[in-house]
Amino acid sequence: MKDAVIGFDTSNYTTSCAWFNGESGENSGMLLDVRPGELGLRQSEALFSHVRRLPGIVEALKIEGSIAAVGASTQPRETADSYMPCFLAGASQAQVLAALLKVPFFAFSHQQGHIAAAAWSSGHPELMDTPHLAWHLSGGTTELLYVKPQGCAVVCEKVGGTTDLAAGQVIDRAGVLLGLQFPAGRALDALAAEAVRKTYYTPRVSGLTFSVSGIEHKMKQMQDAGEPPAEIAYFTIASVVSAVHRVTANARRQFGALPVLYSGGVASNSLLRAMTTDGYFAQPRYSTDNAMGCAILTYRAVKSNG
Repeated sequence: MKDAVIGFDTSNYTTSCAWFNGESGENSGMLLDVRPGELGLRQSEALFSHVRRLPGIVEALKIEGSIAAVGASTQPRETADSYMPCFLAGASQAQVLAALLKVPFFAFSHQQGHIAAAAWSSGHPELMDTPHLAWHLSGGTTELLYVKPQGCAVVCEKVGGTTDLAAGQVIDRAGVLLGLQFPAGRALDALAAEAVRKTYYTPRVSGLTFSVSGIEHKMKQMQDAGEPPAEIAYFTIASVVSAVHRVTANARRQFGALPVLYSGGVASNSLLRAMTTDGYFAQPRYSTDNAMGCAILTYRAVKSNG
């Protein structure tokens, strides 16, 4: 039986732990509870929830093989000023486990984990070893990244994205506006499938950046005008997708015909996938926040050091 590694990720909305052995693995995760009508959690609430949930999340894993190393996401991005307290929950548990087992501990960023999980689950792990473009689309982040291999991991340079709200934020706000539970991405996606007229527009794009605040303004106008919820859902998502496509086309003119990887919770959206004719997508369960990416990176670290 092959040795396995463990990865932890405690983002602002998901508690997760995963194992990986170079070929297969398993992720155990759970969304944090957000009260109906609210648009998120304070960091103190998220941190407390992670601490309470981690024992059950880890217990649910059926780990195959002995544990060779432990890894965790310790910050949102791999920059000196990137910090969120919620990542302390997973990082501290991971370091304690590594110390007890007397195995190495490896730290990565949440964004690096998203890229690794997306590349592996899309069936294109080779992307980790070659420059490519990647979208990180989530409730808190909408960034176009120029990704280059660096050691066992990758370095992500932000080259574009939104200038105001994140794509996931405007999608969640549309959902809450329509009475859906936060986070609303999956429910809004299902509602959009019922649209008949299917109207949308392309927000203002400037080079590799775009604004989504206009989408929020227009979707509220649609609700005030009595538009069916399904049409508002479709309009919101498709307008975001249209902007992403235009920025992607601009990026390819600037960086060349590089592969494009889609990661983050919004990348699990079926409408985005249907409207995108090229690019590589993570499997939906590995698009949303998960620890599999950290486990994959930890395994790569063990192999590169071994």
